[in-house]
Amino acid sequence: MYHKIMVPVDLAHADKLALALDTAARLSKLYHAPVTYVGVTASTPGAIGHNPAEYDRKLAAFVAAQAEAHGIEAVGKTVVSHDPAVDLDDALVKAARETGSDLIVMATHIPNVADHFWPSNGGRMARMTDASIFLVRG
Repeated sequence: MYHKIMVPVDLAHADKLALALDTAARLSKLYHAPVTYVGVTASTPGAIGHNPAEYDRKLAAFVAAQAEAHGIEAVGKTVVSHDPAVDLDDALVKAARETGSDLIVMATHIPNVADHFWPSNGGRMARMTDASIFLVRG
């Protein structure tokens, strides 16, 4: 049913992604679909890396740990953005297209008042890609 799964990850908050990561891994096994973990970073120094190359190494280590822990085929994709806070949705839409992902598994939060003014990342992904979107709360 699904051939390629994409999982956006924020390495600064990886500890809060456990349920979404587990869901993606289980779906990967069920459909024999490889997972692409996508991280978006700036070209300037940040909390996870001083530069995109350092961020990419940390994402690669994260991907290797996920692949080993879950026994799945996985790769990483680092996307460099001028301003990840502003460009995140566009960067993820582009990554989904480039990877040919037909399922995107994303962690999400419980909706609140701010969601009435700013659309969710998952909602934008659903509008801007052909992929199915699986939002995981928790």
